[in-house]
Amino acid sequence: MTLQTRHRILHAGAWLAAAAALGGVFALYTRPDFLVQMVDQIWACF
Repeated sequence: MTLQTRHRILHAGAWLAAAAALGGVFALYTRPDFLVQMVDQIWACF
């Protein structure tokens, strides 16, 4: 595997990971009850 091929694979993997993270966050925003619960748990830490 050449260095250029490895760089392209890593670059594509990084974009895929970012897209998956954004998709997951978007999916959680469609469930407001989960967000309220999560914020309550975070607030309880303080």
